[in-house]
Amino acid sequence: MSAFKRKRGGRGPVDKKAKKAKIVADRGEAPRETEREEKNEITVPAPVSSGKWTNKERVLIFSSRGINFRTRHLMQDLRTMMPHSKADTKMDRKDKLFVVNEVCEIKNCNKCLFFEAKKKQDLYMWVSNSPHGPSAKFLVQNIHTLAELKMTGNCLKGSRPLLSFDPKFDKEPQYALLKELFIQTFSTPRYHPKSQPFVDHVFTFTIVLKVNFYFLSFCNNFSEDASLVEIGPRFVLNLIKIFQGSFGGPTLYENPGFQSPNMHRREIRLAAAAKVREKQMVKEMQKMKRTDTKVDSVRDVTADVFLTPAEEKPVHIETEAPEPKVSKKKQKPFKRQRMQMARR
Repeated sequence: MSAFKRKRGGRGPVDKKAKKAKIVADRGEAPRETEREEKNEITVPAPVSSGKWTNKERVLIFSSRGINFRTRHLMQDLRTMMPHSKADTKMDRKDKLFVVNEVCEIKNCNKCLFFEAKKKQDLYMWVSNSPHGPSAKFLVQNIHTLAELKMTGNCLKGSRPLLSFDPKFDKEPQYALLKELFIQTFSTPRYHPKSQPFVDHVFTFTIVLKVNFYFLSFCNNFSEDASLVEIGPRFVLNLIKIFQGSFGGPTLYENPGFQSPNMHRREIRLAAAAKVREKQMVKEMQKMKRTDTKVDSVRDVTADVFLTPAEEKPVHIETEAPEPKVSKKKQKPFKRQRMQMARR
């Protein structure tokens, strides 16, 4: 079930039939006393704005090809929460980023949220003021969508949000620039035709570790203590660069501690390889220790105690052949000879 209720009634920001008090133009003219006494009407001052849509901010939310289902649901959640947003088809990855400015001009949008996917696993988000800038590039991490969180909060669809910022946004100039960019992008203009004249949810931007921005969305619980319930979506923006132009131009700020996902994965692989090499070295050392202990156990250390060295004899070289040995064995006659000798 969606976390936003559907609209009821017409599109107009104020129901004219619900007015019971007479509105008098504040031109310095006081109403007549006779009219006040006869009709007993309550005088209500005229509103500052006459209900005209003057702040015509339009945000284009779309992405490049290669995004996954989680990014697609995140974009749909942002479009649901921002009634002043527009959608467009996916952009080809071969096209340059400057083409986005032309798409914004065609769609009559002056702000843009562009999600750029790389290697089907890394997601980057551009927040740009088209066509003159500035623009900021973020790495999106830890995405949780509305359907995934399944919180108990519920708010009216098309209502205007409150933007809550961390006090750290006012301490450094780059954060102040991002704060103004977020205000112009995420805040719903007053008297927008698709918006409702109610404020019942809050967008929270928090700075963690100087470069990570947490985006959270809360809904009013309408209880006595005015507690807030998280409804989502929730994601982390890791700042990379801030450019002077739209999707390019001179670099105003660069995050010195940013590490690309490719380098992070490379370090993980190198750490795993070093761990395997360390295990192999430990196995080799254990094997060498085992062989050394076996050799020592076979060899008797006390075997050389009673051995005395023999006298060294001079080397004698024989130059003549040795005499043949005379056999002392008596030669016995053969059997035939013995028989002949017996006959005689």
